[in-house]
Amino acid sequence: MAVDNSDRARALRLTPVSRETEERLSLLVSELARWQTAKNLVSSATLSDVWTRHIADSLQLYGLAPTAKNWLDLGSGGGFPGLVLGICLAEQSGGHIHLVESNARKCAFLRHAARMTGAPVTVHMARIEDVVDDFAGRVDVVTARALAPLPQLLDWCKELLRTGSLGLFPKGQHLDSELTDSSRYWKIQASTVSSVTDGAARILMVRAAEKRAD
Repeated sequence: MAVDNSDRARALRLTPVSRETEERLSLLVSELARWQTAKNLVSSATLSDVWTRHIADSLQLYGLAPTAKNWLDLGSGGGFPGLVLGICLAEQSGGHIHLVESNARKCAFLRHAARMTGAPVTVHMARIEDVVDDFAGRVDVVTARALAPLPQLLDWCKELLRTGSLGLFPKGQHLDSELTDSSRYWKIQASTVSSVTDGAARILMVRAAEKRAD
């Protein structure tokens, strides 16, 4: 995979980071390229602009909760946003992120990349529904990127949200319909922020969600 330096420069203009964090992110991109052929970690169509599509898209989440120390990423896949957030947290004293992923080969990459970059990451090879409630009251922020429709995310995260976690969920052009669908079952306190990498996308910031009575 050839790194497009113009894409890298654009990504870092959108989401500036320290030199140390940039070096760690570069290492992550190199390892992703090395593992991608065998492990198919991300869509190959997104590799040419990996810095914008994956790195900057993940970095913007950290900017929405820069003082949060304890994070949880559900369905971490190839490490976005979880590994990127972990790299950011490496510069924060006491920062840590838990990554939940059920695919063994992706977990192997996540653990390897965390070691290589020095990111404070714990990888849990598990199904989300089996472990998510264990983190209630223990994490400041929960994230999930390109994982599931909003009603499902809220159902998974209801105990986290009830105990004070902030939900940061990147969403595409169908967010309004997902919110409409969710409002039939949930009372939601949330706001949206425009994505810096995609004009049609937004990040949903969920502060509370309560299941409606039947």
